Amino acid sequence: MRRAFISDLHLDQTDEDRFSRFQEFLNVESDRLEEIYILGDLVESWIGDDDDSEFARRLIETIGRASKKSALFIMHGNRDFLLGSSFFSETGSTLIPDSTQLEGGLLLSHGDCYCIDDHDYQEMKILLRSEDWQREFLSQSLENRREFGKKIRKESQASNATKAESIMDVSTSAIEEVKNRKDITVVIHGHTHRPGIEKHDDGFTRITLGPWERCGWVCYQDDSEFKLSCFNLQDRYEI
Repeated sequence: MRRAFISDLHLDQTDEDRFSRFQEFLNVESDRLEEIYILGDLVESWIGDDDDSEFARRLIETIGRASKKSALFIMHGNRDFLLGSSFFSETGSTLIPDSTQLEGGLLLSHGDCYCIDDHDYQEMKILLRSEDWQREFLSQSLENRREFGKKIRKESQASNATKAESIMDVSTSAIEEVKNRKDITVVIHGHTHRPGIEKHDDGFTRITLGPWERCGWVCYQDDSEFKLSCFNLQDRYEI
């Protein structure tokens, strides 16, 4: 099985280079890979499937083209949890839940569920994922939703600036709980923006995907082999 895993692209209308690399990445990899997984935070903000912006249209068209050639799976992150049924229907992609397990003992997560020491974030997550909050939010005008998206991003940045680095990272106890499961040998996640591969003596491996900031991070799987790499976001994506 040949797959690729990415996360934390935080795409928006302000960074054309990053969006272009995403388009090129999908165009190239959908021709050679059987499956592509986006493990959350595909976009910086998603205000609802009725978004009529040029950015939303381009995103849907880009993913739609790729999903015709390769199976494309998307997991909600903390920025794009409002991606809904219309989006997945239009793009031909498939929504997968957090903590999705694949064959061979592979577990996939956005990663925020492991940051259990960040209590403020976890409380906010419960609120934003509730049906009542989402129903109320989506009933507002697009303009109001866009303004709210800008506001909450600023508040998140201000809050994170004052938090200890350890609080925003995954909890050791949360990873130990995953590690102790006999049916899991590899976990891949994003969210923390701390890319790397952590191999344990007992054979357990944790792969943390990086954000698409200075470079574009991707983990490739070829059967039982995993490779984490990054590419320049300023240059055209090529194999």
